[in-house]
Amino acid sequence: MKVFLIAGEPSGDALGAALIAGLRQLSDISVFGIGGPKMEAEGVRSLFPMSDLSVMGVTEVLPRLPHLLRRRDEAVGAILDGRPDVLITIDSPDFCLRVAARVRAARRNQKVIHYVAPSVWAWRKGRAARMARNVDHVLALLPFEPPLMRAAGMGCDFVGHPVVAEPLASPEDIAAFRAEMGEQIVLVLPGSRQGEIARLAPVFGEVLERLPFEAQAVIPTLPHLEGTVRDAVAHWPRTPRIVTDDGPRRAAFGAATAALAASGSVSLQLAANRVPMVIAYDMSWLSWQILSRMVQVDTVTLVNLVAGRKAVPEFLGPDCKSDRIARALSALMLVPSEREKQREALDIAMDRLGRGAEAPGLRAARSVLAQL
Repeated sequence: MKVFLIAGEPSGDALGAALIAGLRQLSDISVFGIGGPKMEAEGVRSLFPMSDLSVMGVTEVLPRLPHLLRRRDEAVGAILDGRPDVLITIDSPDFCLRVAARVRAARRNQKVIHYVAPSVWAWRKGRAARMARNVDHVLALLPFEPPLMRAAGMGCDFVGHPVVAEPLASPEDIAAFRAEMGEQIVLVLPGSRQGEIARLAPVFGEVLERLPFEAQAVIPTLPHLEGTVRDAVAHWPRTPRIVTDDGPRRAAFGAATAALAASGSVSLQLAANRVPMVIAYDMSWLSWQILSRMVQVDTVTLVNLVAGRKAVPEFLGPDCKSDRIARALSALMLVPSEREKQREALDIAMDRLGRGAEAPGLRAARSVLAQL
């Protein structure tokens, strides 16, 4: 069986690699396409560097638009020439779904599967119907997404979220981290993009200054963001420890008392480690005015959405104020019953995301083969 996969960013590369490994367990396959180091380790010889596709935002995309269009055409040509049994596009809808549309225009019977459902439950419901024109089946990460995809005209299986398969720190590593850093550890996660870090770091620093007790702040981040983070926290009153290596990062998540985090998928990583959290996020006034009118849910935190309860406090847009955030974070840090109450919701979310079940990559592979 011939499979063409496209991933446009590191998270998609990880999903693609786990899917390939799952497919190899179940079937004899040959794979080609576009991916990063993890997919390449699974045998994908990338058509071009995945980093060519890792751009976001109008100001970043526009200068590179001619190059992106050439890459789109290269991908379409490779798919049409290779004649795969299935085209699997992974997230990155702006690029992937445009490739799928062009392929289907040239070959109507091409089987197309998209991995990671669009968040139509949050905003822009019409995206699912438009996607259904060129996608046969969706592999969903969240348990409430399949009915929405099926209503739009596509098949859909919930295959589990990759966070449930991520390794956790050992008890020994956690104990060693606490022995080094102290018992009161607060994780600070100001985002994974430079703009987020620049906007949120001053507010998060003020929150730490307002805490009515001593706690060691630890910032787990990625190696390529370390310089950005150090610059952003240089004037914080309490110097945080910044960790970038996998081992210390896992130990920090395991040892933390509570966390202050930007809105995003990191809430699920915290939930996997049973770390109670406060979520905060801010953006420009204009962006908030637009987004707040488009959002169709009353919480943006994935843990809340999956658990079905607003257990994690959020401070978004105009509410992203250090005094309010500090009060909520202090309650989590100082009151054990508050932490345990939130952990109940974290456990519910993780169980619903597939913890304890078959690995997501293998579940995704079974879903793909069922379609063929």
